[in-house]
Amino acid sequence: MSFWLQVGSPETLEVASAADMAHATAQMYPMNTEDAILFWNRVPVRLEYRYDIPVLLDDLVPLLEEVQDPEISQTEVYWGSDTFSADWNIARDGDSLRINSRWDSVHGSYEPLLNERSQLTVSIDSFVAEWLKVLRRITSDLALRHVRLEDDDIASRARTLLSKAS
Repeated sequence: MSFWLQVGSPETLEVASAADMAHATAQMYPMNTEDAILFWNRVPVRLEYRYDIPVLLDDLVPLLEEVQDPEISQTEVYWGSDTFSADWNIARDGDSLRINSRWDSVHGSYEPLLNERSQLTVSIDSFVAEWLKVLRRITSDLALRHVRLEDDDIASRARTLLSKAS
């Protein structure tokens, strides 16, 4: 597969409460813990649990909802973290997604290689399943740490996505 995620087993810190899932994620994972790794056309891209993933969450959950909606034929997402910055134009092609990407910034300065391999086709089920591994890790860690969220919208939607996949 040319698209997959390795979520690892990051350490967690105590967090009593947070504004929302993104803020809780940023607080819950220490700076020097294991990262998630996204493999894009065989290029490994680090995603830091403390910095990158919190920035992605508010776009990731709606994106996963959207790509599963058969009425949606195409969409776009801009990942805006300093160290995971990319534009993905996503088009449905039957049961697959065709993603044309433009990479601006990633850990390791792999942008030229990623831009050479900018096109990716992945089944919708695989795309969603890979990202759900990250959401499962975070929602599980939030539950284990008993983190209270003031705004539970994205976390609730993430749990709904996870329950539908089970």
